[in-house]
Amino acid sequence: MFIKKYKLKNGELRYKFGIYTGIDKQTGKKTNTTRSGFKTKKEAALAASKLEIEIYEGKVEKPKDIKFGDVYNEWLPAYKNTVRESTLFSTKNVFKNHILKHFSDKKINTITANEIQTTVNKWFDFAPVNFKKWFYYTGKIFEYAIKMCYLDKNPCRMVTLPKNKKDFAEKKLLFWDKKQLDTFFKCLYDMDDNKKFVFFRLLAFSGMRRGECLALTWGDINFKDNTIDVNKTISQGINKYQVINPPKTKKSMRKIIMDQKTMDYLYQWKMEQRKQMLYYGFNTLNKKQMLYYGFNTLNKKQMLFTTRNNTMLPLSAPSKWLKLVVNKYDLTPIKLHGFRHSHASALFAAGATIKEVQERLGHEDAQTTLNVYTHVTSNQNKDVVVKLESYLGF
Repeated sequence: MFIKKYKLKNGELRYKFGIYTGIDKQTGKKTNTTRSGFKTKKEAALAASKLEIEIYEGKVEKPKDIKFGDVYNEWLPAYKNTVRESTLFSTKNVFKNHILKHFSDKKINTITANEIQTTVNKWFDFAPVNFKKWFYYTGKIFEYAIKMCYLDKNPCRMVTLPKNKKDFAEKKLLFWDKKQLDTFFKCLYDMDDNKKFVFFRLLAFSGMRRGECLALTWGDINFKDNTIDVNKTISQGINKYQVINPPKTKKSMRKIIMDQKTMDYLYQWKMEQRKQMLYYGFNTLNKKQMLYYGFNTLNKKQMLFTTRNNTMLPLSAPSKWLKLVVNKYDLTPIKLHGFRHSHASALFAAGATIKEVQERLGHEDAQTTLNVYTHVTSNQNKDVVVKLESYLGF
């Protein structure tokens, strides 16, 4: 054992000690530990003696004064190997923007359920739709800390999640009915922008996700059978780079049968895109097919929707397009994902079964379809009453 004197930056004196703690069972090497910050030599000596007794009696455990942020940094590499790059990017943003600012510098074994409850209440007031996700990831760090023996119990388990009926009522999934969709496309047609028109037409008439639609290439479009092969998606990667991945689940890989009118619009856009790309200096033609068949054919790897530089469109672009149209024509606001909801609602209104909707939307199981898309138009609810009255007849 040793006790040494040292100076702080402000000139004040402090004492520290070092003692032998035994043999590391894993490496077989001698181990030592130090403690510092004691104001007097006597205080350091007493602490050293107490620690020696605890070591002798086998009471010394793994240090539990590790900070929340350090546990997060330990947890992240293991988590990284279990998720896609886009999910990792999203998770890191959740921690950076919402969680670490509250807990990063606090020792994880000192964070109380009351502190977490206070933070969760603030999250709920700020973002009633997203707060549960932030709370879920916070709990992940505490669970990891328990596995690493930094902590005995998870304080998140003692937190009460806020529930507000008003907020839940306002959280209804937004979608447009047949009349609203018709109005939107008339406005969009008036703007004379075929790329935007065809993109939203695909969303509304196929039920595809935004990333699935942006990832489409002409090789995925079969004009003979009127089908679209959904086999990839664009998602946000690390450092804001967009990446092309397989679809969300196995069920998401699907072939969608389309209506003739939408396919006609697609073919018109195919011809126009070829002209636009040539104007911007990009030859998107398939030279082998052009020589063999004697006519111009777009390369099968050519994406349907690109920038002027023929690169992937930003995932944020369609939302900006939608906002532009909604504001210009004073339409009822809707989120981009609302087109998928609108498509599902239209399918139900047209008499499609849960199984048919599930397969068309690429849901992994029917329960997802039931949970998210059982909302239908008010007119359909009225029709149910009419059908009931007609059937019973008394």
